[in-house]
Amino acid sequence: MTAPDSLSVAPAVGAEVAPLSNVRATDPRRDPVPDSDSLYGDYQKVYPRRTEGQFRRIKTAMNMVLLSIFFVGPWLRWDRGVGAPDQAILIDMPGRKAYFFAIEIWPQEVYYLTGLLVIAAVALFFATALLGRVWCGFACFQTVFTDIFVSIERAIEGERSARMRLDRGPMTADKIWRKLLKNLAWLGMAAAVGLGFTLYFGNAPQFLVDILTFQAGMAPYGTLAVVGGFCFLLAGYAREQVCIYMCPYARFQGAMMDDESLIVTYEAWRGEKRGKARKTDDFSRRGHCVDCTLCVQVCPTGVDIRQGTQLACIGCGLCADACDSIMDRFALPRGLIRFDSVRNQARRANGETVFIRWIRPRTVIYITALTVALVIMATTLATRSRLEVNVLPERSPLYVTLSDGSIRNGYTFKILNMERVDTRFTVTIRGLEGAHMAVVGYDGPANDPAAVSLPVPGDSVGTFRIYVSVDLRALAGASTPFTFHVANEASGETLDHRVNFNAPSR
Repeated sequence: MTAPDSLSVAPAVGAEVAPLSNVRATDPRRDPVPDSDSLYGDYQKVYPRRTEGQFRRIKTAMNMVLLSIFFVGPWLRWDRGVGAPDQAILIDMPGRKAYFFAIEIWPQEVYYLTGLLVIAAVALFFATALLGRVWCGFACFQTVFTDIFVSIERAIEGERSARMRLDRGPMTADKIWRKLLKNLAWLGMAAAVGLGFTLYFGNAPQFLVDILTFQAGMAPYGTLAVVGGFCFLLAGYAREQVCIYMCPYARFQGAMMDDESLIVTYEAWRGEKRGKARKTDDFSRRGHCVDCTLCVQVCPTGVDIRQGTQLACIGCGLCADACDSIMDRFALPRGLIRFDSVRNQARRANGETVFIRWIRPRTVIYITALTVALVIMATTLATRSRLEVNVLPERSPLYVTLSDGSIRNGYTFKILNMERVDTRFTVTIRGLEGAHMAVVGYDGPANDPAAVSLPVPGDSVGTFRIYVSVDLRALAGASTPFTFHVANEASGETLDHRVNFNAPSR
């Protein structure tokens, strides 16, 4: 299935676009022609051709960097002290914690993940406002793995024309073994991706041995199968269909860009009217586009950029590399296809001076939002408390009347010690006159019946059973608020937790 051209975002200046037709490059030797009046058509496989140029080099370099980060990440070490995991990036599911170098995140701090997602989203919006779909073209995991899988396919089945002949030809022995070898190579790559992802959830050296020797549990193998399986299907077979139909980013990218955003554009004012040509032809009275369709052949999503910027264009710039190579052959100026803004294309067409306007309302809003999000995230991380308390009152019964007439309430008291050293915490009752506190298994100071010192091991949660008793005459009513004051005896850090004391109605 193909994307209807009616979903085009910003047609190039001067391009002749049929906005209501389903434009499809059915034959790489001809201009795209309408399939039919229907919005849907049969799927036509895209056979990307290899090209060379600056954007291809950038894309290759980005692939190497991102794959290196992905596969090397689990093997990085970080010393956190005795008894702590030394893996720099680790999601410890049994321990219910996540580690990122010096940062340690507990389950109740999941809001940091929300903050990280907000920062990533705003950064993506900002990058899109400046450089269009630069993320899709160079950094998206789907783009990276698809590029790797296409390279494997090219190495086994040959260049574009050879792959097309192989698919159209009969089922011969040569075709069978090439297809089988390709799929085995894809499965190997997918398995490596699944394994690389799984190693982030355990101590990589030992976890790898456990997985390879079938000593790991079902969860690691399930994770490997799901991640590797989707990598195989999406990067090997779905490819551009993911970008066009499955990815939501392509749908709302147009709202982030304006006519000053740098996107892949076609200089229709210079290229049209296009037509076949020889090197000896005079280009003074005709367009510079020689209708070689190389820009279509190298596109990983099968887009003809000459029809204007379309939803399926991921902004990788490979068509610009291909076009520049043709311009060099004909001794014509480069840049017939280039990264440029729609506004600049209009300026070029009118012979005006072109410039890039980086600072504009849209980018200012995005960079301001990004700065605010980064400051908030950094501040909360730098000032976050290493102490957390959770108090759960007894519900059945709400209170107990003792023999001396006083009222007793019970509480499950949890102290989270985020430090890696064993610490004692002093718990004091405030705001409840005449209160007596008793902790099961622990004695408080004789001179203060409303205080007690509780030990909590490092990097763990201490759970205690606390009973608070008060004379009924000292209570204001059926529910009296008071505060548990908790103090770290080593660091002096304090925390107040407000709860209610339940009693009979008076």
